[in-house]
Amino acid sequence: MQERSLRDLQVSAIGLGCMGMSAFYGTTDQDEGIATIRRALDIGVTFLDTAQLYGPLTNESLVGEAIRGHRDEYVIATKFNYRMDDAVPGDMSSIGRQDGSAEHVRGSVHGSLERLGTDHIDLYYQHRVDPNVPIEETVGALGELVAEGKVRHIGLSEASAETIRRAHAVHPVTAVQSEYSLWTRDVEAEVLPACRELGIGFVPYSPLGRGFLAGRFSSPDELDENDFRRANPRFTEANLEANLRLAAKVKEIAAEKDVTPAQLAIAWVLAQGEDLVPIPGTKRRAYLEQNAAAVDIELTKEDLARIDAELPQAAGERYDEAGMRSVNR
Repeated sequence: MQERSLRDLQVSAIGLGCMGMSAFYGTTDQDEGIATIRRALDIGVTFLDTAQLYGPLTNESLVGEAIRGHRDEYVIATKFNYRMDDAVPGDMSSIGRQDGSAEHVRGSVHGSLERLGTDHIDLYYQHRVDPNVPIEETVGALGELVAEGKVRHIGLSEASAETIRRAHAVHPVTAVQSEYSLWTRDVEAEVLPACRELGIGFVPYSPLGRGFLAGRFSSPDELDENDFRRANPRFTEANLEANLRLAAKVKEIAAEKDVTPAQLAIAWVLAQGEDLVPIPGTKRRAYLEQNAAAVDIELTKEDLARIDAELPQAAGERYDEAGMRSVNR
């Protein structure tokens, strides 16, 4: 597996999003999740992405179990945001309020370290920017964790360009994470240019359009009852029809290149710059291996121009109204 740099952090060119192994995407299988993470190491996908929110708490524990005995062979990224003082593993209703205070930053890291079974976190993100706490306070506390050796690098998720600049002025930000894919290109306007201006790496999540661009499903009715995508605006009736046409075009171009739609979507993200490291999520070894093979796919200038010309942005917002209020701030 090739490697790329997120500022001064070396990672595999493609990472592994672990969220679906524990939460949000329907039925889970812990044994298969652990096997997928261990298989990732075999094929060189060593950059793992998790978060306290996933479960809540259970995904960090799953990752911790999977990496046991091989901790230093992985690069582990996790995230904090909501208060977890009274959180019950697996019960999303038990999480508390959002909190970016210095006190919460300093306190939250200990739970992650324990669940992951490690003495340090390679990349620690603020999962969402807290509008009630100055970013300078949050990042100042993250910088203290770096000085203490509990965290090696800090990151932000779904932050605006202005917030990224303010944060970076307090302590170097290694990576910014946001949704970015063939059909979600909002970050190209301000966020990605700001990262490049400051030398910050960029980590696109959901490069497969939450599985839709990969052809994993064509209707929310095919998903489990507890899969959050069933209520996603992009899969409502009017938007679904438009987005099915978009997914069909991805499939058409992929077939002409003799690759899978998922591989085409990941290869497109990789082609946007050496400073991008996509983290396609999966909970199965078969899809992991398929996704990882995208690193060897080369898209020509003509391929990229065609994709730009023939693939519009998705119809519908990527989250519901509440979710959209939490991004780009």
